Amino acid sequence: MALPAPAAAALVFAASGAVLVLEILGVRLLAPYVGLTLETYTTIIGVVLGGIAAGAALGGRAADAMDPRRLLAALLVAGGLLALTTVPLVRVFGEAFEGAGGASALALALFALLPTATVLSAVTPVVVKLQLGDLRASGTVVGRLSAWATAGALAGTFCTGFVFVPLLPVRVTVIALGALLVLAGLAAGIAFRAFPGGVVAAVVGGAVVLAASAAAAGTRCTTESVYYCARVVSDVGRDSGRVLVLDDLRHSYVDLDDPRHLEFAYTRWMGDALDAMRPPGRPLDAVFIGGGGFTLPRYIAATRAGSRSRVLEVDGQLVALARERLGLRTGPDLAVHVGDARVTLRDEPTASADVVVGDAFGSRSVPWHLATAEFVADIRRVLRPDGIYMLNVIDYGELSLLRAEASTLLRAFADVALVAVPDGDRPDGGNLVLIASDRPLPDGVAPASRGARTYDRAALVELVGDAGPLTDDDAPADQLIGGA
Repeated sequence: MALPAPAAAALVFAASGAVLVLEILGVRLLAPYVGLTLETYTTIIGVVLGGIAAGAALGGRAADAMDPRRLLAALLVAGGLLALTTVPLVRVFGEAFEGAGGASALALALFALLPTATVLSAVTPVVVKLQLGDLRASGTVVGRLSAWATAGALAGTFCTGFVFVPLLPVRVTVIALGALLVLAGLAAGIAFRAFPGGVVAAVVGGAVVLAASAAAAGTRCTTESVYYCARVVSDVGRDSGRVLVLDDLRHSYVDLDDPRHLEFAYTRWMGDALDAMRPPGRPLDAVFIGGGGFTLPRYIAATRAGSRSRVLEVDGQLVALARERLGLRTGPDLAVHVGDARVTLRDEPTASADVVVGDAFGSRSVPWHLATAEFVADIRRVLRPDGIYMLNVIDYGELSLLRAEASTLLRAFADVALVAVPDGDRPDGGNLVLIASDRPLPDGVAPASRGARTYDRAALVELVGDAGPLTDDDAPADQLIGGA
């Protein structure tokens, strides 16, 4: 017996929408363990697409082999129960796979997302089977239900990005989604008399247990922002020290009692570079691309009275966290502009900054659109003629990203230097600071006592070799990290 047309459309709409909701939330669930990189996105999308393909094929075959009404009810219940396992599975396996490299993202996605995507994607062919009472209308039926399934996927995508993630903790959304799917499956099972006695009670009990497990699994995050799982961790060696962790990386260190304290080596190099190029104590007009823990803006305010800093930070929830937990105080001398720096930098007046500091990261990489020649051209517009641009880059191995970014700056500025910990005759991996200006840079920007070496323009040109610049048309920043 066919379902009423509105009910059939609603079921495929909901099942397909649920798959996309879980796909997008999967990025937020996995990021605290594997980071938020292009590879993470690609792995999750690929695994979920694999589940969609497998579910469509297996669901169609199963619908031909058994009663599609009973199968439909079972699929909805199973999909809901599997969705409820997502949060505890990611928590358990995430901690087990943490630090395993790119394979960890694939393993987590296979365990946590593939089964649910496969089961829910089997719903559409089963509903199609139920509705095909007349082969002469098969094209109309399949086309209509396919359209509803696509509409559900679109609704799931937009609702997750614009409603669920900004307004609700991820685990709350997952629990609610799983519960709704289980309820829909139970309603279908009761209507179709698909479940033998006691099954309904067992399903309800199982769903309650799984939902409680998902809620009890908790979260690593102090704040689940639109962009990050952010948490603030106390430094056991320094009572006033706080570390801002974004997803799986330590991004900032803040001393609540002493804003002059710079814990991370690269921030000390930047402080030394400012002192080498501008007399200590002289006020500065500074623009910061990326706020994080606001360590350097606070440092400049504490060491150079009368300075003015404008911080371009994309994540408003991260700014709120810095105010609540990291002692951030904003005002005319330390202003925050919330928005993507590629856009908000355009509002900065021409020749208005003595220094621009690039310290924005999406996981381990500078966001590609903040690393290109086109963006550097806008930085040069904002800098005064004797201004300096300092950029924090993370790279390893063959330093392919560093070489590409250095190539970009060498084409834009008269003088460029690199500050890094040496490994023999070449820089070692980790944090590396590029410093660029249209005025000659002083020798030894970072004192040797800091364990760093300054590579001048000639040494940097040799290191860059034949590496080309990053442009809006070609900026594979994530893939270049550690690459040849």
